[in-house]
Amino acid sequence: MSAGFADVDWARPWFAPIEARGRRWQAAALDGYAQYLAALNDAAAAAAHVTGRGKPLAFIAQEALPAGASYEGHIAQTGCVPTRHNLHDFFNGLMWFAYPRIKAALNARQAAQIDALGIGPTRGGMRDALTLFDENAVLFACADPSLADALRGFGWHTLFVDERAAWGTRCEARMFGHALLEKLVAPYKACTAHAWIVDVPADYFAGDDAARCAIIDEAVSARIAAEPLDSRAFAPLPVLGVPGWWDANASPGFYDDASVFRPGRRSR
Repeated sequence: MSAGFADVDWARPWFAPIEARGRRWQAAALDGYAQYLAALNDAAAAAAHVTGRGKPLAFIAQEALPAGASYEGHIAQTGCVPTRHNLHDFFNGLMWFAYPRIKAALNARQAAQIDALGIGPTRGGMRDALTLFDENAVLFACADPSLADALRGFGWHTLFVDERAAWGTRCEARMFGHALLEKLVAPYKACTAHAWIVDVPADYFAGDDAARCAIIDEAVSARIAAEPLDSRAFAPLPVLGVPGWWDANASPGFYDDASVFRPGRRSR
C-alpha cells in the first residue's frame, strides 16, 4: 500500500526545503516497501551521516527491530533506524538528512536517558521534551528579540500582522517535527507546532536555504547536547499563521480566531 504517499502536495511552502529528496523517496515508496528502504539506504551511504553514538546511519524494516529493544537505543547502538512504510517514518527519514546533527543529538540524549533510567511506563520529563522536539518542533530562527518575545508572549497580532514584513528578513519558521509534517499533508487551521527559538545574526537571512539549514543544524544540535530540556522551553506556533503559508492569513481577521490564536494563560 502507498500509505498516503501520493497525497503529499510538494507545492505547500512548508515542504519546500525537503521537496527534491522527498519527491525521489515518494516515487520509491509508491513502488513498494523494499524499493523505499533501498532508496533510503542508498542516500545514507552517500551522505555518511551518523546516529547518536557515531554509528553510520542506515534504515531497516520495522520488523527487524529485535524484540525487547528500545527504538532510540537501537538507533544509537547500531545506526539502524527502524522504518515503516508510512508517512510518519517517511518524514522522519527526511529529517535525518535535512538536520543530521540535530537528529543525532536528540538520539544521543534519548539513548543516554534510557541507559540511565531504563524503559518504564512513563518517559520522564527529559525524554518527554526530546520526543516533543522530535515529533512536533518548528525551528523559529530569529534575528530580532522583539519577535521572539512576541512569540513567547502570544502576541499574534504583533508577530503576524504588525511585523508581517519581518518574515523572511528577521525571522522564519523551519519545519522539523516529523509528526507535524505528517499532519500538514492534510493541513487544518488549528495545527500547532512547538516552536524552539533559535537566535541568529541578521546576515543569516542573506544566505540560501542550504546555508541557513546548516547554521540551524549546528546551533541547535550544540544546545541539545549541552542543555537540559523540558517542555516549557517551547512556545506554541499555529503553523498556518505563518505569512505566505496559507492564503486566508492574508486577511488580518484570520488571526482573530481565539480558538487557534489563543491568549497566553501564563507569563513566559
